[in-house]
Amino acid sequence: MRILLDPRRPASPGATVSATELVDLYAPPPRGRWVRANMVSTVDGSATGADGRSGSVNTRADHRVFGILRDHADAVLAGAGTMRNEGYRRVAPTRRSPVPATLVAVTRSGRVPEGLRTPAEGRGPGVLVTCAAAGEQALARARSVLGEESVLVCGDDEVDLAAAVDRLAERGLRHVLVEGGPSLLGSALAAGVVDEMAVTIAPLVVGGDGPRIVGGAPLAAPEGVTATPRLLLTEAGTLLGLWRIEH
Repeated sequence: MRILLDPRRPASPGATVSATELVDLYAPPPRGRWVRANMVSTVDGSATGADGRSGSVNTRADHRVFGILRDHADAVLAGAGTMRNEGYRRVAPTRRSPVPATLVAVTRSGRVPEGLRTPAEGRGPGVLVTCAAAGEQALARARSVLGEESVLVCGDDEVDLAAAVDRLAERGLRHVLVEGGPSLLGSALAAGVVDEMAVTIAPLVVGGDGPRIVGGAPLAAPEGVTATPRLLLTEAGTLLGLWRIEH
């Protein structure tokens, strides 16, 4: 993997990045809360392949960075629908991160996705974030599966993502990795909780009507949300970058 842009090291373009350096390049700030989103897109802007899954447009380089981002995270946040579509399971420990991240499902309905419901031995904990509109029956079912402390009610009619991130930080889960889908990322950006976006552009053109990496209503129309590039890498045609979100 090679550096195309690293403002911290202006003399570095073209330099080869070692495995250890790659881990360091993606390290979050050592103190305070940090919310980072990670998404992949094709050259023509699709967040999925023809099968409707982001996994079908992943590349080897993207997969490497995906693992590093998870190893840096205290919590992995994803929409319940994305968890079902992508076959999520609770996070497994790795050599770099023997204490696995907490998998956090976001759902307005209060339904517990299967990947959160049946943890494999040795994998990390699971938390469900929902809202009061889910109803007492759904909340009771979720608590019976996950336990009282693993069901967070944040918001009334919709999930309050700012409150959810605060509740996670109170538990020591300060470094949060948002993995989508597009609707959740759009809501997180609109709520102002995303500090940084890790975006991979895969060297693929898939056509069709696939989703973009950010869904929902336009953000801060008409100008949108400003993002400043912090890192850009390349390997075998794949572009990988970090963009700081300006609040």
